[in-house]
Amino acid sequence: MSLDYKPWIKFYNGRPAETEVPELSLYGILSERAKTNPEFFAVEYMGAKLTFKELTGLIDNAADALCALGVEEGDCVTLALPNIPNAVILFYAVNKIGARVAMVHPLSPSVDLEYYLNKTGSKWAVTVDMFVPKFMDIIGKTAVEKLVVCGIADYLPKLKAIAYSLTNKAKLPANAGLLVKWKDFLKTGAAASEKQEESGRGCHEASVILFSGGTSDLPKGIVLSDFSFNALAVNTQKTSDFEAGDSIVAILPVFHGFGLGLCIHMAMVCGGMSILIPKFSTENYIGALMKHKPQFIAGVPTLFEALLRDPGFKSVRFDKLKGAYSGGDSLPHEAKMKFDAALRAQGSKVDLLEGYGTTECVTACVLTPPGNYRKGSIGVPMVNMETCIVREDTTEVLPPNEEGEICIAGPQLMVSYLDDCEATARTLRIHSDGKLWLHSGDQGYMDADGYLYFKSRIKRIFKVSGVNVYPPQVEYVLESHPAVSKACVIGVHDDYQGKSVKAFIVLADNAGGDSELADELRAYCAERLIKWSVPKTIVFRKELPTTLVGKVAYTALEKAASN
Repeated sequence: MSLDYKPWIKFYNGRPAETEVPELSLYGILSERAKTNPEFFAVEYMGAKLTFKELTGLIDNAADALCALGVEEGDCVTLALPNIPNAVILFYAVNKIGARVAMVHPLSPSVDLEYYLNKTGSKWAVTVDMFVPKFMDIIGKTAVEKLVVCGIADYLPKLKAIAYSLTNKAKLPANAGLLVKWKDFLKTGAAASEKQEESGRGCHEASVILFSGGTSDLPKGIVLSDFSFNALAVNTQKTSDFEAGDSIVAILPVFHGFGLGLCIHMAMVCGGMSILIPKFSTENYIGALMKHKPQFIAGVPTLFEALLRDPGFKSVRFDKLKGAYSGGDSLPHEAKMKFDAALRAQGSKVDLLEGYGTTECVTACVLTPPGNYRKGSIGVPMVNMETCIVREDTTEVLPPNEEGEICIAGPQLMVSYLDDCEATARTLRIHSDGKLWLHSGDQGYMDADGYLYFKSRIKRIFKVSGVNVYPPQVEYVLESHPAVSKACVIGVHDDYQGKSVKAFIVLADNAGGDSELADELRAYCAERLIKWSVPKTIVFRKELPTTLVGKVAYTALEKAASN
């Protein structure tokens, strides 16, 4: 097959197959936009708004404050924050001074937070007041010297802030040497005698770390560059026609590539407004849709299914909608058809488009072409991106319609895995065309027109409400419980979440378990795993099926569960 095999270009509707990606920092490209559209709104948060001029002023202030705390170029700052303005401000402020930012889930269990902080070597971390106790449990086991404490109410309109503070009082421990409240943090920056210029770090160097659960007991740190984020922004803009002044609802979390790359950075680069929603509920989401009438929406399949089940959703009008994107998990055909019908009935002319990507390329790199949906397909490569199918464990490119591993090339690729040269070398490989390709670990095929079809994950992984669940990680935790001898975890169909976690357990005393022990094991997992990884169903067995070489035959359990 020709190495220049790109049949998908004919579905670009006249758009160029390649476009230039700015060689700027994340902060640099945002500040350029602020100069162009200073009075355009960049952020909306529960009724409060920040213009690009106001946002960059806060970013500069925060950058000065970070330097006053001792953060230097090359250091790492960990942010464990929901979708609040503080997260946006700090993401760009850390970038301005040339430090790296690690974005982690604020609901992560303490053991994961400890791992993230130590893996990145962070001496500085930021969270919200309600999660401070969790940090205090582990901070002595890390190198963290300062913990900046934000509040959900920091940027709420005045009356909302007062109401929130009256009903949500978070009492902070007395630790003046460690804790820095957000307002005091900004005052430190404002009082700094030396104002920070933008770092000279190259845009292809490591700048952002996102964590994706590993296939063993520990998550992998995925190291991304400014260039990879800028590439996503440009590629998406050229595909979607996002324009200055447009808005997108940012309910996808800032600690995930989909939320951070698409709903925050892409919108900022294009001069658009991110409508921040700190906590998901259909009521909050529907309220934002009705109030702001955004031009773009994005979410995981379970979000769209939840909207369809809510009676209030029928009141939303989509006359101004220009794009609707689903990612993070496979979008069932029936769910797409139902949501498309709802969009039509409520004034929209667009369809819900499915995207595909991995955190190793920030997020989506494949998207369904508007008006050219094919049942079962996840779409075609976006502008500047390429895909091919190779025989597993090789770089041999396979012909159309033959199943193999999905590989991705283009400017969105990660720099590396954090401190894991072996895994990086397995994932990023030079093919015979001389290009660097990302081996996704996903199995699928490409048809003769360049449409990609996802079949399964080569590695053991499934998604619950769009969140990655890694069975070996859950098994590792279960088997660390003294009552458990062996555990096997699979994903089973769930009408709401897509899949849920089911665990098969052999007890150490080979006795039969009961509901009380099952509840104990769930609580044990809840302390050590993110909530989506906690088993919903636990089955006790005397033994587990094994392969000829003695490994647990999880595929046999999956097959039995699907019958």
